[in-house]
Amino acid sequence: MHLQAGWIHEARRVPSPHFDERPAGVAPTLLVIHNISLPPGQFGGPWIDALFTGTLDPDAHPCFAAIAALRVSAHCLIRRDGEIVQYVPFHLRAWHAGVSSYQGREACNDFSIGIELEGTDTLPYSDAQYRALEKVTRLLVEYYPTIAENITGHSDIAPIRKTDPGPSFDWTRYYAALRQYDSKPVDKE
Repeated sequence: MHLQAGWIHEARRVPSPHFDERPAGVAPTLLVIHNISLPPGQFGGPWIDALFTGTLDPDAHPCFAAIAALRVSAHCLIRRDGEIVQYVPFHLRAWHAGVSSYQGREACNDFSIGIELEGTDTLPYSDAQYRALEKVTRLLVEYYPTIAENITGHSDIAPIRKTDPGPSFDWTRYYAALRQYDSKPVDKE
């Protein structure tokens, strides 16, 4: 896996207009894991891409009317089959965290990378998603080493508003896999 100008070379690229520059001198130091499904509990389809690119049809499903006008994005989405979709280059600020705080620092979008897993709080994530998330995390740590010690869920930075990635996310499995590969290098360009 390689990065080119903040994009994962191997990912499907779907550029979002919902981003901006990070504050001057601020690099990513935090990885935030989310989940998303559109419509809720349904997987596949074009709806997440449409939401993150501002093209979601409010008439396509009853729940879309309330969210179609949102200006939100994530850096990446990992689909159920392990496909990685990237919306915003990592050096730029995606709009994924909202009102948030991590270890006393407000506005987590300023210093974080947001990765969405296609899923829900209560359904298990797929093996392919864990494998892809592990690869992306290792790549990010190569470029932004501080992230290795700063990985959290959306529910941890916005606990009153958010519950994702939920109890279905296996933190123990994820951290064990990262430790297993700590000594193996990730290819860089």
